[in-house]
This record gives sequence, structure tokens and C-alpha cells, in this order.
Amino acid sequence: MCTPLFVLPLVFGLGCVGDDFGRTRQALYHQDMHQWVGAEATEALGGRQSDFLLTDEERALRDMAYYFIEPPHARPAWKAVFGDYERIPAPWRVTVVFDRTAYGRKMINEPHRSQASSYQGLMEDVRNDLTMLDQFIPLAVKVNDLDIKRHKALGHIGDLSPRERADAQARMRENVLVVQWAQQCVEQRVSSYRWALERLVIMAPDRMAAQADALIAGLARRGASAWTSATPVVGQVLRVGG
Repeated sequence: MCTPLFVLPLVFGLGCVGDDFGRTRQALYHQDMHQWVGAEATEALGGRQSDFLLTDEERALRDMAYYFIEPPHARPAWKAVFGDYERIPAPWRVTVVFDRTAYGRKMINEPHRSQASSYQGLMEDVRNDLTMLDQFIPLAVKVNDLDIKRHKALGHIGDLSPRERADAQARMRENVLVVQWAQQCVEQRVSSYRWALERLVIMAPDRMAAQADALIAGLARRGASAWTSATPVVGQVLRVGG
């Protein structure tokens, strides 16, 4: 039984060229540009992508999940202007290595940056993630609820073909994996933010460290409490240390 899973968020705003969070402007997105997220998650585990078209909610889920999947500040600003981004391998691929120091090293090594701006930049990134979580969670819950209804409907449709059943099951699995992927990325962000804050504290102590620490702890709690319990699709719990 493919039990729908949990929850998370994102909202795309409109700015001059990019949105308020440094992401690509909505006008530069095209429909299904993040469809590959579900396909990549499924194929990384040896599964088959569903041939069903994405629903509006499933499409938005993948768009929103990508906010967390892409590491913070992974693209130069000029790439965001043109909607340029790279497809990212799913965490289930053995070649994927998470570097919790990358975010902090990039922030600390930024030239001519004051300690105050470093702390403020860190806190702004955490606040943005909290905002995204609050947007993504209701959508993921809705997708989960619809998948529960879809699963129940499979037992009441008499003339369902084997291919239609397989596609429905594959789509439910995809949706779960997309959310699991985003969940792991939230945990990775918490780990990265903690590493960055620890380095800031020893390199440039400041009273803002306590505020930043509280925000990171809040993100950790929010991310952990955002997910509903379900049997992991791949039979393993997705966690990241740090």
C-alpha cells in the first residue's frame, strides 16, 4: 500500500528579474519544468515514472520542492535572471555526497562582508526557509489526502487496466518520494546553517549569534514536525546527520 506521506512549502514571488528570495521570476518558468523531480526520485530507486499527466497540485508540489532541493545560493544571480538551473541527482543515488560546509564557507569567504551582514544573511536565509515551509506544508497535505482517495478508488473500479493501475501506483509513489526528498534537504539546510553559525561564532563573535541559533532551532523543529508518519516507500528512513 502506498500510504501518502507528509508535508512542506514554497511560494514563488515576482520581482524585477528574480523574486524576493533570489529565485527565478515566475514569468520565466514554464509548465512542468520540474516534472523531472518525480522522475529522478523514482528512477534513482529503479522505479518507473507514471505516464499520467501531473495534476495542478502535483505540478506545484514539484515546483515547491525544488526550492529546498537546490542548495541555498547555488546559482549566481545572473543565472536566476534567465531561469538557468541544473537538474540535481536524487539523494538515493550512491554518488550523491552532501557537504554541510559548502554554504558556510561560501558565506564566510565572501569578500568585503562585515560580520553583521554575515549574521543577517544567515538569518534571512533561515527565515526564507520557514516562509517556504509554511507555504509548502498545506500543499503536501492536500496531495497526500488526494492520494489516499486515489488509493481507495483503485479498489472500486472494475474495468481498470493493469497499466492504469501501475501508473496510479507509480504516481502515488512519486509524490511520496518528492516530499521525502524535500524533507531530507530541509534537514541538510539545518545542518549547513549550524555549521556556518558555529564558524561565525568563533571567527566573529556577536550578540546576533543567539538570535540566529534560535531561528535555526525553529527551522529544525518546524521541519521535523511538518511531516506526517507513513511507511517509507523504499523501506528506509531518510535522515541526515549534522
